[in-house]
Amino acid sequence: MNPLTPVSIRNVTKVYPGGVEALRGVSLDCPSGHVTALLGRSGCGKTTLLNLCGAMDFPTSGEVTLAGQVTSNLDDARLTHLRRHKIGFVFQFFQLLPALTALENVELPLLLSGAKNTEATAMERLRWVGLEEKARALPYQLSGGQMQRVAIARALAHDPAIVVADEPTGNLDTASGDTILKLLRRAADEFGAAVVMATHSAEAAAIADARVRMRDGEIE
Repeated sequence: MNPLTPVSIRNVTKVYPGGVEALRGVSLDCPSGHVTALLGRSGCGKTTLLNLCGAMDFPTSGEVTLAGQVTSNLDDARLTHLRRHKIGFVFQFFQLLPALTALENVELPLLLSGAKNTEATAMERLRWVGLEEKARALPYQLSGGQMQRVAIARALAHDPAIVVADEPTGNLDTASGDTILKLLRRAADEFGAAVVMATHSAEAAAIADARVRMRDGEIE
C-alpha cells in the first residue's frame, strides 16, 4: 500500500439485511494531507462509505484497505488496534464522556492505546485547538463549538493517519462551524492526516481537496 494513501477502497458493494444495497461498486482513494468531502442527500450511501473508512463497517464485496491493512482480514483485536492507533473520529453530536473533563476526554484514547506521557500530549492537543484554559471544564460547561474542538483534539491525540468526520458542523452555528472546518483543514495540512468528511454543508465542501458526490449508492 502507498503510505501516502491511507484509505483505499476498491469496487466495494455493501448490502444490508433485507437486500438494501447501500453501496454499489464504489472505488475511492483518500490521500494523506487531503480533505475528502462525501456529499449527497440522506440515504445516498455517504454514511455507509464513511463507516467503511473508519473500520466501523465492512464491505459485502470488494476491498477496503486502511493504513495498509485490509479490514475484512482483521480479527477483533487487530481491528481495535487499527482504530485506536490509526483512526480518529469526529461525530456530529461530539460524543464526549460527560463525567470526564475536557483534558480527560482527550487523554482517554491515549490511555486506551497504552501511550506514554498521556496528560502532556492531551494538553498539547487542547492547546492546538485553542482550549487549554478549558482543560478542567466538564462538557456541560462548554458551548457546542468548544465541545467539537475538544472532540477534534481527542481525534488527533494519537496522531492518526485517518480522521473520519461525520457531519462535524451539523450541530453548530455558522461561526462555530467555520472554526471547526479550519481545524479539520489544519489537521490535514499540519498532521498529514487523510480527513474524510460526510457533510451536507457547502461551506464544509469548500475546504476539501476532493468533493465526492454520491447518489443511490454510487459516486456520480
